Amino acid sequence: MHIFIAGAGLSGAVTARTLAEAGHKVTVVESRGHLAGNCHTARCDQTGVMVHHYGPHIFHTDDVEVWDYVNSFARFRPYRNRVKSTVAGAVYSLPVNLHTINQFFGKTFRPEEARAFIEETQADRTITDPQSFEEQALRFVGPALYEAFFKGYTEKQWGCSPRDLPASILKRLPLRFNYDDNYFAHMFQGMPESGYTAMVASILDHSGIDVHLNTPYSADMAGRADHMIWTGPLDGYFNAKLGRLGYRTLDFERFTHEGDYQGCAVMNYGDAEVPWTRITEHKHFAPWEGHDGSVLYREYARACGEDDIPYYPIRLVEEKVLLGQYEALAAAEDGVSFLGRLGTYRYLDMDVTIREALDFARGFVAARS
Repeated sequence: MHIFIAGAGLSGAVTARTLAEAGHKVTVVESRGHLAGNCHTARCDQTGVMVHHYGPHIFHTDDVEVWDYVNSFARFRPYRNRVKSTVAGAVYSLPVNLHTINQFFGKTFRPEEARAFIEETQADRTITDPQSFEEQALRFVGPALYEAFFKGYTEKQWGCSPRDLPASILKRLPLRFNYDDNYFAHMFQGMPESGYTAMVASILDHSGIDVHLNTPYSADMAGRADHMIWTGPLDGYFNAKLGRLGYRTLDFERFTHEGDYQGCAVMNYGDAEVPWTRITEHKHFAPWEGHDGSVLYREYARACGEDDIPYYPIRLVEEKVLLGQYEALAAAEDGVSFLGRLGTYRYLDMDVTIREALDFARGFVAARS
């Protein structure tokens, strides 16, 4: 079969490779001038630093097959994401851990003492079934830690009150009663030594795959192939005829520094009056390299406009209703499959994106063999 794929990010690349290895001919079109979608990385000409152009991406997974898969296309180096947060003139470690608790409250708790302190004097135990982000935080860590580390940051990131966000957003973050400041708890964590764009280029390097950059999708393209796989925005495929699904987007303020600007890769800013959510210093994402200069980005979150790059699906009540309507349209499309974070309007980590692409492509091949 001749398969047409719109989008050269992780979903499109992994699907294309799997289908090509099964003997199908695959054409991939990408509207941007580079591979890897929002995972795109490239070296700064001025400093030599490997820059994550659309914000940092740290690979982490417990999926052994996915870990082996990415390592077959790139050399991964060990990396631990240790996030810091500047709040009210002090710097703390995230996620909230024993060091954060002791520093914030001026204590020297042992683990069981800290656990009892949070549960008995901080957490709101009257909340038995948290429904909102705020309720989950108040039950989780109590008002003091919530106000310091979550409330202002969340309002900036999502552009609304934490009372209006689902509790599930906060449930992804751990609370630790030890000194472990590794942001993730997955078995495998690392960074591709040569960057994500090189990894995706390796995935797409197959004789059965034809890639076209700077090529926006047009409606006539699907007719040239036996099947179409869409990894762009779900509503975008239908020209937003029912209305636009809600996303948050990011603005990046780039600056350089000679030396080490902040001493870590990610510094969050929890204070509501600070307009940016975080500053990322990209040479720290490759600690095995040495660079005198540094490249940094201040990140500002806002509502996604029609011509902006979508980052985070909002998925509140109104969006879920509209999503259901678009899902019904997608299900009625003949010869078209929708895949990936944008194509399914879900927040997906990279490992889950790859797992779903592998599973989809293998199922596609099996159904036609």
